[in-house]
Amino acid sequence: MKGFKIFTGNAHPEFSRELATHLDCSLSKALLTRFSDGEINVQISESVRGKDVFIVQPTCAPTNDNLMELLIMADAFKRSSANSINAVIPYFGYARQDRKAAPRVPITAKLVANLIQSAGINRIITMDLHTGQIQGFFDIPVDNLYGAIVFRDYIRHKKELKNPIIASPDIGGVARARYFANQLGLDLVIVDKRREKANESEVMNIIGDVTNKDVILLDDMIDTAGTMCKAAKTLKDKGATSVMAIGTHPVLSGNAYDKINESVLDEVVLSNSIPLQQTSSKIKILSVAPLFAEVVRRIYHNESVNSLFI
Repeated sequence: MKGFKIFTGNAHPEFSRELATHLDCSLSKALLTRFSDGEINVQISESVRGKDVFIVQPTCAPTNDNLMELLIMADAFKRSSANSINAVIPYFGYARQDRKAAPRVPITAKLVANLIQSAGINRIITMDLHTGQIQGFFDIPVDNLYGAIVFRDYIRHKKELKNPIIASPDIGGVARARYFANQLGLDLVIVDKRREKANESEVMNIIGDVTNKDVILLDDMIDTAGTMCKAAKTLKDKGATSVMAIGTHPVLSGNAYDKINESVLDEVVLSNSIPLQQTSSKIKILSVAPLFAEVVRRIYHNESVNSLFI
């Protein structure tokens, strides 16, 4: 794999180093600095002419800074005659604004897609987009990986789960939860909630029976953790033996860590798509860097990516 190079932005260099290690290579060198007024400056420190470039940069908080860093790096590679520019974005920011949910609001996910393409990026590799329709916002290939492949193996080795069942924390996540349930051969229940306003939710009802069950709540991200914590309480009130929450992207904004620590959740399993700001005895982190590394290898060698998830 001498014809490719991996570069990292400042969003999650630890993830980038782990990905490169699994590909048996080192990160290529680029200098990312700031001008005195805060503007981002990028200087590629080695030749990329004719190379397939992979930029590893989740667009997590600070989202605007990390997104601009990705765009500026892509422009630098385009002007340096790279053969292709591939953006490895473990967490795709602004994905929740994917439609007009109210009058006079933007579709920011589409705007970001336009920016990425205009910067010269040829392919996106991401994981568990908030909604699958975002792939249609791009006119370039988008590989949307499933975090379920990593969480599936973890659940299979959890011997203490005597009577497991999968739960979707809302109606919108049913397809994701059903895929995960099918992978494990488990039944599915749904938490029916009513959202009063952004980042606040009220659990209303449980569709299905969770009596004496070890419930596994599955979502694409955990932001303020309000949904997960309230759902866990309702599930235990309905007779669940234990409740584990699984979230691909640990956004964990606001007082999310306090909510998790004070909740009835027995365990919270997350991926390392976003760097954690704090630690908690309830939080378990699983690495998805090996999965991304394998996808990068397959893309470079023009091999099937889909076969990983069958």
